[in-house]
Amino acid sequence: MSTSRCIGILGCLFSLWAGPAFGYEALRGPTELRYWNPDKAYNGYTLFATYYRIYLIDMAGEVVHTWPTANNPRFLDYNGHIMDATNDAPNQLRGFEELDWDGAVVWRHLETRPEYTFHHDFVRIFNQQLGDYTTLYIANKSVAHASAIAAGCDPAHGPYDGAQVDAIVEVDMNGQVVWEWWFFDHGVQDIDPGKPNYVGEGKTIADHPGRINLNLPGKPLSRDWLHCNSLDYNPALGHLVINAFNGEFYVIDHDGTFIPGDVTASLALAAGPAGDFLYRFGDPARYQQGLAPRLLEDWTKSTTGHKQIGASHDVHWIPPGRPGAGHFLIFNNGQHLFEITPQSYVVEVDPYRVSIDAATDHYVNPPDAGYYTLTTPFQGTLKAPKQISNQTVWKYATKSNQAFFSHIGSGAQRLPNGNTLICSMTEGHLFEVTPDGELVWEYICPVSTRGIVKELEDDYPLTNGVFRAYRYAADHPALAGRDLSPKGPITEFYNTPTPTPTATATPPLPGDVHRDGRIDHLDVFDFSTEWQGTEAGSLKADLDGDGQVDADDLLLLIDAVLK
Repeated sequence: MSTSRCIGILGCLFSLWAGPAFGYEALRGPTELRYWNPDKAYNGYTLFATYYRIYLIDMAGEVVHTWPTANNPRFLDYNGHIMDATNDAPNQLRGFEELDWDGAVVWRHLETRPEYTFHHDFVRIFNQQLGDYTTLYIANKSVAHASAIAAGCDPAHGPYDGAQVDAIVEVDMNGQVVWEWWFFDHGVQDIDPGKPNYVGEGKTIADHPGRINLNLPGKPLSRDWLHCNSLDYNPALGHLVINAFNGEFYVIDHDGTFIPGDVTASLALAAGPAGDFLYRFGDPARYQQGLAPRLLEDWTKSTTGHKQIGASHDVHWIPPGRPGAGHFLIFNNGQHLFEITPQSYVVEVDPYRVSIDAATDHYVNPPDAGYYTLTTPFQGTLKAPKQISNQTVWKYATKSNQAFFSHIGSGAQRLPNGNTLICSMTEGHLFEVTPDGELVWEYICPVSTRGIVKELEDDYPLTNGVFRAYRYAADHPALAGRDLSPKGPITEFYNTPTPTPTATATPPLPGDVHRDGRIDHLDVFDFSTEWQGTEAGSLKADLDGDGQVDADDLLLLIDAVLK
Protein backbone atom coordinates (compact mmCIF):
# COMPACT_ATOMS: atom_id res chain seq x y z
CA MET A 1 0.00 0.00 0.00
CA SER A 2 1.38 3.42 -0.94
CA THR A 3 2.44 5.99 1.63
CA SER A 4 -0.09 8.48 0.38
CA ARG A 5 -2.91 5.95 0.75
CA CYS A 6 -1.81 5.14 4.30
CA ILE A 7 -1.80 8.82 5.20
CA GLY A 8 -5.27 9.22 3.70
CA ILE A 9 -6.68 6.30 5.67
CA LEU A 10 -5.10 7.51 8.88
CA GLY A 11 -6.54 10.95 8.25
CA CYS A 12 -10.04 9.51 7.89
CA LEU A 13 -9.64 7.48 11.08
CA PHE A 14 -8.43 10.54 12.94
CA SER A 15 -11.37 12.60 11.78
CA LEU A 16 -13.74 9.94 13.06
CA TRP A 17 -12.08 10.07 16.46
CA ALA A 18 -11.08 13.69 16.94
CA GLY A 19 -13.76 15.48 14.96
CA PRO A 20 -16.78 14.59 17.09
CA ALA A 21 -14.95 15.13 20.36
CA PHE A 22 -13.69 18.61 19.67
CA GLY A 23 -15.72 20.00 16.78
CA TYR A 24 -14.21 21.16 13.53
CA GLU A 25 -14.99 22.84 10.23
CA ALA A 26 -15.20 20.46 7.28
CA LEU A 27 -16.61 20.50 3.75
CA ARG A 28 -17.11 16.76 3.51
CA GLY A 29 -17.64 14.03 6.07
CA PRO A 30 -19.28 10.67 6.82
CA THR A 31 -22.88 10.29 7.96
CA GLU A 32 -24.48 8.04 10.60
CA LEU A 33 -22.66 7.07 13.81
CA ARG A 34 -19.64 9.31 14.38
CA TYR A 35 -18.80 8.61 18.02
CA TRP A 36 -20.08 6.53 20.94
CA ASN A 37 -18.77 6.16 24.47
CA PRO A 38 -20.77 3.21 25.88
CA ASP A 39 -19.56 3.89 29.42
CA LYS A 40 -21.02 7.40 29.56
CA ALA A 41 -23.85 7.53 27.02
CA TYR A 42 -27.42 6.73 28.10
CA ASN A 43 -28.31 3.38 26.57
CA GLY A 44 -31.51 3.25 24.58
CA TYR A 45 -33.11 3.80 21.20
CA THR A 46 -33.29 7.08 19.32
CA LEU A 47 -36.42 8.11 17.42
CA PHE A 48 -36.32 10.69 14.64
CA ALA A 49 -38.06 11.44 11.38
CA THR A 50 -36.97 12.81 8.04
CA TYR A 51 -38.11 12.65 4.43
CA TYR A 52 -41.17 10.40 4.66
CA ARG A 53 -39.98 7.92 7.27
CA ILE A 54 -39.71 7.61 11.04
CA TYR A 55 -36.58 5.76 12.18
CA LEU A 56 -35.84 4.01 15.46
CA ILE A 57 -32.12 3.28 15.76
CA ASP A 58 -29.99 1.66 18.45
CA MET A 59 -26.86 3.17 19.99
CA ALA A 60 -24.71 1.76 17.18
CA GLY A 61 -26.84 3.61 14.66
CA GLU A 62 -28.53 0.49 13.32
CA VAL A 63 -32.19 0.51 12.34
CA VAL A 64 -34.51 -1.52 14.57
CA HIS A 65 -37.84 -0.25 13.20
CA THR A 66 -39.35 2.26 10.78
CA TRP A 67 -42.76 3.78 10.08
CA PRO A 68 -43.90 4.99 6.63
CA THR A 69 -44.50 8.59 7.65
CA ALA A 70 -42.33 11.40 8.97
CA ASN A 71 -43.27 14.75 10.43
CA ASN A 72 -42.98 15.33 14.19
CA PRO A 73 -43.33 11.94 15.94
CA ARG A 74 -43.07 10.83 19.54
CA PHE A 75 -44.13 7.72 21.47
CA LEU A 76 -47.20 7.71 23.68
CA ASP A 77 -46.07 6.37 27.04
CA TYR A 78 -49.29 4.59 27.88
CA ASN A 79 -49.83 2.44 24.77
CA GLY A 80 -46.64 2.51 22.73
CA HIS A 81 -48.26 4.12 19.72
CA ILE A 82 -46.74 6.96 17.71
CA MET A 83 -48.28 10.43 17.52
CA ASP A 84 -47.44 12.38 14.38
CA ALA A 85 -48.70 15.16 12.15
CA THR A 86 -50.62 14.19 9.02
CA ASN A 87 -48.42 16.16 6.63
CA ASP A 88 -44.93 17.60 6.40
CA ALA A 89 -45.61 21.35 6.41
CA PRO A 90 -44.94 22.64 9.95
CA ASN A 91 -46.45 26.07 9.31
CA GLN A 92 -49.70 24.68 7.94
CA LEU A 93 -50.57 21.22 9.21
CA ARG A 94 -53.92 19.62 8.46
CA GLY A 95 -54.08 17.53 11.62
CA PHE A 96 -52.43 14.75 13.55
CA GLU A 97 -52.81 11.02 13.92
CA GLU A 98 -51.97 8.08 16.12
CA LEU A 99 -50.23 5.10 14.56
CA ASP A 100 -49.64 1.63 15.93
CA TRP A 101 -46.31 -0.22 15.74
CA ASP A 102 -47.04 -1.36 12.19
CA GLY A 103 -47.90 2.14 10.98
CA ALA A 104 -51.66 1.69 10.81
CA VAL A 105 -53.64 4.84 11.64
CA VAL A 106 -55.83 4.14 14.69
CA TRP A 107 -56.96 7.72 15.44
CA ARG A 108 -56.93 10.99 13.53
CA HIS A 109 -58.05 14.58 14.02
CA LEU A 110 -58.18 17.24 11.31
CA GLU A 111 -58.57 20.96 11.98
CA THR A 112 -61.24 21.96 9.46
CA ARG A 113 -62.38 25.32 10.83
CA PRO A 114 -61.42 27.97 8.24
CA GLU A 115 -60.31 30.55 10.80
CA TYR A 116 -57.83 28.13 12.44
CA THR A 117 -54.47 27.01 11.01
CA PHE A 118 -52.94 24.13 12.98
CA HIS A 119 -49.15 24.22 13.00
CA HIS A 120 -45.95 22.89 14.56
CA ASP A 121 -46.79 21.13 17.80
CA PHE A 122 -49.26 19.00 19.75
CA VAL A 123 -49.25 16.93 22.92
CA ARG A 124 -51.47 14.10 24.20
CA ILE A 125 -52.35 14.50 27.89
CA PHE A 126 -54.52 12.76 30.44
CA ASN A 127 -57.13 15.33 31.42
CA GLN A 128 -57.70 14.48 35.07
CA GLN A 129 -60.94 16.44 35.24
CA LEU A 130 -62.40 14.58 32.27
CA GLY A 131 -60.88 11.27 33.29
CA ASP A 132 -59.76 10.66 29.71
CA TYR A 133 -57.05 11.47 27.21
CA THR A 134 -57.18 14.66 25.19
CA THR A 135 -54.86 16.31 22.68
CA LEU A 136 -53.64 19.91 22.82
CA TYR A 137 -52.29 21.67 19.76
CA ILE A 138 -51.15 25.08 18.51
CA ALA A 139 -53.26 26.88 15.92
CA ASN A 140 -53.13 30.34 14.40
CA LYS A 141 -56.54 31.97 14.76
CA SER A 142 -57.58 34.75 12.39
CA VAL A 143 -58.11 38.30 13.67
CA ALA A 144 -60.30 40.70 11.69
CA HIS A 145 -59.12 44.28 11.17
CA ALA A 146 -62.08 45.63 13.15
CA SER A 147 -61.30 43.30 16.06
CA ALA A 148 -57.67 44.41 16.11
CA ILE A 149 -58.64 48.09 16.23
CA ALA A 150 -61.24 47.42 18.93
CA ALA A 151 -58.55 45.70 21.02
CA GLY A 152 -56.29 48.74 20.85
CA CYS A 153 -53.93 47.91 17.99
CA ASP A 154 -52.46 51.12 16.58
CA PRO A 155 -54.45 52.18 13.45
CA ALA A 156 -51.25 53.69 12.04
CA HIS A 157 -49.79 50.19 11.70
CA GLY A 158 -52.85 48.73 9.97
CA PRO A 159 -54.68 47.51 8.12
CA TYR A 160 -54.69 44.23 10.02
CA ASP A 161 -56.44 42.11 7.40
CA GLY A 162 -54.97 38.61 7.41
CA ALA A 163 -53.60 38.89 10.94
CA GLN A 164 -53.32 35.70 12.98
CA VAL A 165 -52.62 35.17 16.67
CA ASP A 166 -51.76 31.79 18.17
CA ALA A 167 -54.22 29.78 20.24
CA ILE A 168 -54.04 26.48 22.12
CA VAL A 169 -56.89 24.10 21.30
CA GLU A 170 -57.83 20.95 23.22
CA VAL A 171 -59.91 18.16 21.68
CA ASP A 172 -61.22 14.95 23.21
CA MET A 173 -60.89 11.50 21.66
CA ASN A 174 -64.04 12.19 19.63
CA GLY A 175 -62.44 15.27 18.11
CA GLN A 176 -64.67 17.71 19.99
CA VAL A 177 -63.19 20.97 21.27
CA VAL A 178 -63.31 20.95 25.09
CA TRP A 179 -61.07 23.93 25.90
CA GLU A 180 -59.29 26.76 24.16
CA TRP A 181 -56.94 29.60 25.06
CA TRP A 182 -55.96 32.56 22.82
CA PHE A 183 -53.10 35.06 23.15
CA PHE A 184 -55.34 37.77 21.72
CA ASP A 185 -57.60 37.55 24.78
CA HIS A 186 -54.63 38.49 26.95
CA GLY A 187 -53.43 41.64 25.22
CA VAL A 188 -52.59 45.00 26.73
CA GLN A 189 -52.00 48.37 25.08
CA ASP A 190 -50.97 51.88 26.06
CA ILE A 191 -52.24 54.03 23.17
CA ASP A 192 -56.02 54.22 23.67
CA PRO A 193 -57.50 54.81 27.16
CA GLY A 194 -60.95 54.16 25.70
CA LYS A 195 -60.27 50.50 24.99
CA PRO A 196 -60.94 47.85 27.67
CA ASN A 197 -57.39 46.48 27.84
CA TYR A 198 -55.68 49.83 28.41
CA VAL A 199 -52.75 49.78 30.86
CA GLY A 200 -54.58 52.06 33.29
CA GLU A 201 -54.10 55.58 34.56
CA GLY A 202 -50.48 56.23 35.49
CA LYS A 203 -49.40 52.72 34.48
CA THR A 204 -47.29 51.27 31.66
CA ILE A 205 -46.84 47.98 29.83
CA ALA A 206 -44.29 47.08 32.53
CA ASP A 207 -47.12 46.85 35.07
CA HIS A 208 -48.71 43.99 33.11
CA PRO A 209 -46.19 41.15 32.69
CA GLY A 210 -49.12 38.72 32.57
CA ARG A 211 -50.34 40.13 29.25
CA ILE A 212 -48.82 40.66 25.81
CA ASN A 213 -48.28 44.08 24.26
CA LEU A 214 -50.50 44.26 21.17
CA ASN A 215 -48.29 47.02 19.79
CA LEU A 216 -44.87 45.42 20.04
CA PRO A 217 -42.29 47.87 18.65
CA GLY A 218 -41.50 46.93 15.08
CA LYS A 219 -43.80 43.91 15.22
CA PRO A 220 -47.43 44.94 14.58
CA LEU A 221 -50.14 42.29 14.42
CA SER A 222 -49.73 40.27 11.21
CA ARG A 223 -50.03 36.81 9.73
CA ASP A 224 -48.45 34.21 12.06
CA TRP A 225 -47.66 37.05 14.48
CA LEU A 226 -45.98 35.05 17.25
CA HIS A 227 -45.05 31.89 15.34
CA CYS A 228 -45.38 29.59 18.35
CA ASN A 229 -43.65 26.26 17.79
CA SER A 230 -43.68 24.10 20.92
CA LEU A 231 -46.07 23.13 23.68
CA ASP A 232 -45.89 21.09 26.88
CA TYR A 233 -48.14 20.19 29.83
CA ASN A 234 -47.17 19.64 33.46
CA PRO A 235 -49.76 17.32 35.08
CA ALA A 236 -48.51 18.00 38.62
CA LEU A 237 -49.07 21.76 38.22
CA GLY A 238 -51.90 21.69 35.69
CA HIS A 239 -49.96 24.30 33.69
CA LEU A 240 -49.07 24.66 30.02
CA VAL A 241 -45.96 26.23 28.52
CA ILE A 242 -45.86 27.56 24.96
CA ASN A 243 -42.88 28.99 23.09
CA ALA A 244 -42.88 31.86 20.58
CA PHE A 245 -40.19 31.92 17.90
CA ASN A 246 -39.09 35.51 18.49
CA GLY A 247 -37.70 34.75 21.92
CA GLU A 248 -40.15 34.19 24.78
CA PHE A 249 -42.01 31.32 26.35
CA TYR A 250 -45.13 31.65 28.48
CA VAL A 251 -46.76 29.58 31.23
CA ILE A 252 -50.55 29.55 31.65
CA ASP A 253 -53.04 27.75 33.87
CA HIS A 254 -54.87 24.95 32.09
CA ASP A 255 -56.53 22.99 34.88
CA GLY A 256 -57.67 26.11 36.73
CA THR A 257 -59.47 27.38 33.63
CA PHE A 258 -61.01 24.06 32.59
CA ILE A 259 -64.61 23.30 33.56
CA PRO A 260 -65.55 19.72 32.63
CA GLY A 261 -68.75 19.41 30.67
CA ASP A 262 -69.09 23.15 30.05
CA VAL A 263 -67.05 24.28 27.06
CA THR A 264 -68.60 27.75 26.98
CA ALA A 265 -67.69 28.42 30.61
CA SER A 266 -64.17 27.04 30.05
CA LEU A 267 -63.59 29.35 27.09
CA ALA A 268 -64.80 32.35 29.07
CA LEU A 269 -62.62 31.50 32.07
CA ALA A 270 -59.54 30.92 29.90
CA ALA A 271 -60.14 34.26 28.14
CA GLY A 272 -60.29 36.19 31.42
CA PRO A 273 -57.68 37.17 34.04
CA ALA A 274 -57.37 33.53 35.17
CA GLY A 275 -55.80 32.83 31.79
CA ASP A 276 -53.12 35.54 32.00
CA PHE A 277 -49.46 34.48 31.95
CA LEU A 278 -48.23 32.97 35.20
CA TYR A 279 -44.62 33.27 34.03
CA ARG A 280 -42.66 34.38 30.98
CA PHE A 281 -38.99 34.11 30.09
CA GLY A 282 -36.72 35.27 27.31
CA ASP A 283 -37.12 38.95 26.46
CA PRO A 284 -38.18 41.34 29.26
CA ALA A 285 -37.92 44.30 26.86
CA ARG A 286 -41.19 43.06 25.37
CA TYR A 287 -42.93 44.12 28.56
CA GLN A 288 -40.64 47.07 29.25
CA GLN A 289 -38.70 45.47 32.11
CA GLY A 290 -35.35 45.01 30.38
CA LEU A 291 -32.96 46.15 27.69
CA ALA A 292 -33.46 45.05 24.09
CA PRO A 293 -30.60 43.74 21.93
CA ARG A 294 -29.15 46.45 19.71
CA LEU A 295 -26.19 47.76 17.78
CA LEU A 296 -24.06 50.22 19.72
CA GLU A 297 -22.95 53.65 18.57
CA ASP A 298 -19.81 51.95 17.32
CA TRP A 299 -21.74 49.76 14.88
CA THR A 300 -18.99 47.11 14.91
CA LYS A 301 -20.17 46.31 18.43
CA SER A 302 -23.51 45.13 19.76
CA THR A 303 -25.24 43.95 22.91
CA THR A 304 -27.79 41.23 23.53
CA GLY A 305 -29.33 43.38 26.26
CA HIS A 306 -31.41 41.27 28.63
CA LYS A 307 -32.76 39.08 25.83
CA GLN A 308 -31.94 35.45 26.63
CA ILE A 309 -33.25 33.41 23.69
CA GLY A 310 -33.96 33.97 20.02
CA ALA A 311 -35.78 31.85 17.41
CA SER A 312 -36.11 29.26 20.19
CA HIS A 313 -37.79 25.83 19.95
CA ASP A 314 -38.90 22.81 21.97
CA VAL A 315 -39.63 24.29 25.39
CA HIS A 316 -40.71 21.68 27.93
CA TRP A 317 -40.54 20.75 31.59
CA ILE A 318 -37.83 18.27 32.52
CA PRO A 319 -39.84 15.22 33.66
CA PRO A 320 -39.90 13.90 37.25
CA GLY A 321 -37.05 11.56 38.17
CA ARG A 322 -34.50 13.27 35.93
CA PRO A 323 -31.82 15.75 37.00
CA GLY A 324 -33.34 19.22 36.81
CA ALA A 325 -36.90 17.92 37.15
CA GLY A 326 -39.40 20.78 37.15
CA HIS A 327 -37.07 23.15 35.32
CA PHE A 328 -37.55 24.19 31.70
CA LEU A 329 -35.30 22.95 28.91
CA ILE A 330 -35.28 24.90 25.64
CA PHE A 331 -33.27 24.97 22.43
CA ASN A 332 -32.05 28.53 21.91
CA ASN A 333 -31.29 28.78 18.20
CA GLY A 334 -29.40 32.01 18.80
CA GLN A 335 -31.17 34.23 16.27
CA HIS A 336 -32.18 37.88 16.83
CA LEU A 337 -29.67 38.37 19.64
CA PHE A 338 -27.40 40.77 17.74
CA GLU A 339 -24.40 38.56 18.43
CA ILE A 340 -21.58 39.16 15.96
CA THR A 341 -20.94 35.42 15.75
CA PRO A 342 -24.24 33.70 16.54
CA GLN A 343 -24.32 30.23 18.03
CA SER A 344 -27.04 27.91 19.24
CA TYR A 345 -27.41 26.97 22.90
CA VAL A 346 -29.41 24.55 25.00
CA VAL A 347 -30.64 26.30 28.13
CA GLU A 348 -32.06 24.99 31.42
CA VAL A 349 -34.20 27.51 33.30
CA ASP A 350 -35.27 27.35 36.96
CA PRO A 351 -38.38 29.59 37.13
CA TYR A 352 -38.36 29.59 40.94
CA ARG A 353 -34.91 31.10 41.35
CA VAL A 354 -34.87 34.50 43.07
CA SER A 355 -31.10 34.98 42.74
CA ILE A 356 -28.09 33.09 41.48
CA ASP A 357 -27.99 30.90 44.61
CA ALA A 358 -31.52 30.92 46.08
CA ALA A 359 -34.94 29.64 45.01
CA THR A 360 -38.51 29.77 46.28
CA ASP A 361 -41.69 27.75 45.73
CA HIS A 362 -43.41 30.04 43.21
CA TYR A 363 -42.70 31.52 39.79
CA VAL A 364 -40.37 34.52 39.92
CA ASN A 365 -40.37 37.24 37.27
CA PRO A 366 -36.92 36.85 35.61
CA PRO A 367 -35.89 40.54 35.93
CA ASP A 368 -36.48 40.25 39.68
CA ALA A 369 -33.99 37.36 39.83
CA GLY A 370 -31.29 39.49 38.22
CA TYR A 371 -28.44 38.80 35.81
CA TYR A 372 -24.74 38.02 35.73
CA THR A 373 -22.18 38.92 33.08
CA LEU A 374 -20.82 36.09 30.94
CA THR A 375 -17.50 36.61 29.21
CA THR A 376 -15.84 34.32 26.69
CA PRO A 377 -12.22 33.48 27.61
CA PHE A 378 -10.96 33.55 24.04
CA GLN A 379 -12.01 36.84 22.46
CA GLY A 380 -11.03 35.62 19.01
CA THR A 381 -14.56 34.20 18.87
CA LEU A 382 -15.91 37.80 18.74
CA LYS A 383 -18.19 37.09 21.68
CA ALA A 384 -18.99 40.26 23.59
CA PRO A 385 -19.80 39.99 27.32
CA LYS A 386 -23.52 39.45 27.80
CA GLN A 387 -26.12 39.43 30.53
CA ILE A 388 -27.34 35.96 31.52
CA SER A 389 -30.40 35.46 33.70
CA ASN A 390 -29.73 34.09 37.17
CA GLN A 391 -32.55 31.66 36.40
CA THR A 392 -30.35 29.99 33.78
CA VAL A 393 -28.87 27.11 35.76
CA TRP A 394 -27.25 25.15 32.92
CA LYS A 395 -26.45 25.78 29.30
CA TYR A 396 -24.55 24.09 26.54
CA ALA A 397 -22.74 25.55 23.55
CA THR A 398 -19.66 24.38 21.70
CA LYS A 399 -16.38 26.25 21.96
CA SER A 400 -16.06 26.14 18.19
CA ASN A 401 -18.39 28.43 16.26
CA GLN A 402 -18.71 25.85 13.48
CA ALA A 403 -19.52 22.75 15.52
CA PHE A 404 -23.13 23.44 16.55
CA PHE A 405 -25.59 25.90 15.05
CA SER A 406 -29.14 25.59 13.75
CA HIS A 407 -31.10 28.70 12.88
CA ILE A 408 -34.50 26.95 12.95
CA GLY A 409 -36.20 23.89 14.40
CA SER A 410 -34.26 21.60 16.77
CA GLY A 411 -34.72 20.35 20.32
CA ALA A 412 -33.15 18.82 23.41
CA GLN A 413 -34.05 16.11 25.92
CA ARG A 414 -32.74 15.57 29.45
CA LEU A 415 -31.93 11.89 29.91
CA PRO A 416 -32.30 9.89 33.16
CA ASN A 417 -28.52 9.78 33.74
CA GLY A 418 -28.26 13.58 33.58
CA ASN A 419 -26.96 13.73 30.02
CA THR A 420 -28.74 15.79 27.37
CA LEU A 421 -29.65 14.60 23.88
CA ILE A 422 -29.54 17.46 21.36
CA CYS A 423 -31.00 17.62 17.86
CA SER A 424 -29.59 20.36 15.63
CA MET A 425 -32.12 20.45 12.82
CA THR A 426 -30.48 22.13 9.87
CA GLU A 427 -27.47 19.79 9.79
CA GLY A 428 -29.27 16.58 10.82
CA HIS A 429 -26.89 16.53 13.78
CA LEU A 430 -27.88 14.40 16.80
CA PHE A 431 -25.55 14.23 19.78
CA GLU A 432 -25.46 13.55 23.52
CA VAL A 433 -23.42 15.48 26.07
CA THR A 434 -22.77 15.06 29.80
CA PRO A 435 -23.61 17.82 32.33
CA ASP A 436 -20.01 19.00 31.88
CA GLY A 437 -20.43 19.23 28.11
CA GLU A 438 -18.44 16.13 27.19
CA LEU A 439 -19.59 14.50 23.96
CA VAL A 440 -20.54 10.83 24.44
CA TRP A 441 -22.60 10.01 21.32
CA GLU A 442 -22.88 11.64 17.89
CA TYR A 443 -24.87 10.80 14.77
CA ILE A 444 -25.37 12.52 11.40
CA CYS A 445 -28.62 11.80 9.53
CA PRO A 446 -27.80 10.13 6.19
CA VAL A 447 -31.21 10.79 4.62
CA SER A 448 -30.96 13.86 2.44
CA THR A 449 -32.53 15.67 -0.47
CA ARG A 450 -30.03 13.76 -2.60
CA GLY A 451 -31.12 10.39 -1.28
CA ILE A 452 -29.53 8.19 1.37
CA VAL A 453 -25.83 8.97 1.43
CA LYS A 454 -22.76 7.72 3.28
CA GLU A 455 -21.01 11.08 2.96
CA LEU A 456 -22.23 14.66 3.00
CA GLU A 457 -20.46 17.54 1.35
CA ASP A 458 -20.94 21.28 1.67
CA ASP A 459 -24.60 22.05 1.03
CA TYR A 460 -27.44 24.30 2.11
CA PRO A 461 -29.11 23.92 5.54
CA LEU A 462 -31.86 21.29 5.81
CA THR A 463 -30.28 19.03 3.19
CA ASN A 464 -30.58 16.27 5.81
CA GLY A 465 -32.73 18.10 8.36
CA VAL A 466 -34.26 16.49 11.46
CA PHE A 467 -36.83 18.53 13.40
CA ARG A 468 -36.50 16.69 16.74
CA ALA A 469 -35.13 13.48 18.22
CA TYR A 470 -35.98 11.47 21.33
CA ARG A 471 -34.08 8.78 23.24
CA TYR A 472 -36.12 5.96 24.81
CA ALA A 473 -34.82 3.47 27.36
CA ALA A 474 -34.64 -0.17 26.35
CA ASP A 475 -37.34 -0.97 28.93
CA HIS A 476 -39.71 1.78 27.78
CA PRO A 477 -43.32 0.46 27.66
CA ALA A 478 -43.58 1.31 23.97
CA LEU A 479 -40.80 -1.18 23.21
CA ALA A 480 -41.97 -4.11 25.34
CA GLY A 481 -42.22 -7.31 23.31
CA ARG A 482 -41.07 -5.66 20.08
CA ASP A 483 -38.56 -6.98 17.59
CA LEU A 484 -35.59 -4.68 18.20
CA SER A 485 -32.98 -6.73 16.40
CA PRO A 486 -30.44 -4.54 14.56
CA LYS A 487 -31.02 -4.51 10.81
CA GLY A 488 -28.01 -2.49 9.75
CA PRO A 489 -27.45 1.26 9.44
CA ILE A 490 -29.84 3.25 7.27
CA THR A 491 -27.36 3.36 4.39
CA GLU A 492 -27.31 -0.45 4.31
CA PHE A 493 -30.89 -1.14 5.41
CA TYR A 494 -32.26 0.70 2.36
CA ASN A 495 -29.44 -0.22 -0.01
CA THR A 496 -29.79 -4.00 0.15
CA PRO A 497 -30.32 -5.39 -3.35
CA THR A 498 -33.78 -6.82 -3.89
CA PRO A 499 -33.65 -10.55 -4.78
CA THR A 500 -34.63 -11.35 -8.36
CA PRO A 501 -38.22 -12.69 -8.34
CA THR A 502 -38.62 -16.35 -9.27
CA ALA A 503 -40.95 -17.46 -12.01
CA THR A 504 -43.58 -18.45 -9.47
CA ALA A 505 -43.37 -15.23 -7.45
CA THR A 506 -46.29 -12.83 -7.50
CA PRO A 507 -45.33 -9.95 -9.80
CA PRO A 508 -45.00 -6.62 -7.97
CA LEU A 509 -47.62 -3.91 -8.29
CA PRO A 510 -46.59 -1.67 -11.22
CA GLY A 511 -44.79 1.36 -9.80
CA ASP A 512 -44.37 -0.18 -6.32
CA VAL A 513 -40.68 0.67 -5.94
CA HIS A 514 -40.91 0.44 -2.14
CA ARG A 515 -42.39 -3.08 -2.35
CA ASP A 516 -45.13 -2.47 0.21
CA GLY A 517 -48.12 -3.27 -1.97
CA ARG A 518 -49.24 0.30 -2.59
CA ILE A 519 -48.34 3.39 -4.60
CA ASP A 520 -47.48 6.44 -2.50
CA HIS A 521 -44.78 8.99 -1.64
CA LEU A 522 -42.37 6.25 -0.50
CA ASP A 523 -42.16 4.94 -4.05
CA VAL A 524 -41.25 8.42 -5.30
CA PHE A 525 -38.59 8.77 -2.59
CA ASP A 526 -37.08 5.34 -3.28
CA PHE A 527 -37.06 6.01 -7.01
CA SER A 528 -35.25 9.31 -6.41
CA THR A 529 -32.68 7.57 -4.21
CA GLU A 530 -31.93 4.88 -6.81
CA TRP A 531 -32.02 7.34 -9.72
CA GLN A 532 -29.17 9.28 -8.11
CA GLY A 533 -27.06 6.17 -7.74
CA THR A 534 -27.08 5.87 -3.94
CA GLU A 535 -28.50 2.31 -3.97
CA ALA A 536 -25.69 0.50 -5.69
CA GLY A 537 -26.73 -2.93 -6.91
CA SER A 538 -30.46 -2.36 -6.46
CA LEU A 539 -32.80 -2.30 -9.44
CA LYS A 540 -36.10 -1.90 -7.60
CA ALA A 541 -36.75 1.21 -9.68
CA ASP A 542 -36.11 -0.64 -12.94
CA LEU A 543 -39.82 -0.74 -13.68
CA ASP A 544 -39.54 -1.82 -17.32
CA GLY A 545 -37.03 -4.60 -16.59
CA ASP A 546 -34.36 -3.49 -19.05
CA GLY A 547 -31.55 -3.62 -16.49
CA GLN A 548 -31.20 0.10 -15.94
CA VAL A 549 -33.02 2.94 -14.18
CA ASP A 550 -33.79 5.67 -16.67
CA ALA A 551 -36.43 8.08 -17.98
CA ASP A 552 -38.61 5.21 -19.23
CA ASP A 553 -38.95 3.99 -15.64
CA LEU A 554 -39.79 7.50 -14.48
CA LEU A 555 -42.65 7.66 -16.98
CA LEU A 556 -43.98 4.34 -15.69
CA LEU A 557 -43.83 5.62 -12.10
CA ILE A 558 -45.67 8.82 -13.04
CA ASP A 559 -48.35 6.71 -14.75
CA ALA A 560 -48.74 4.54 -11.63
CA VAL A 561 -49.00 7.56 -9.33
CA LEU A 562 -51.61 9.25 -11.53
CA LYS A 563 -53.73 6.10 -11.52
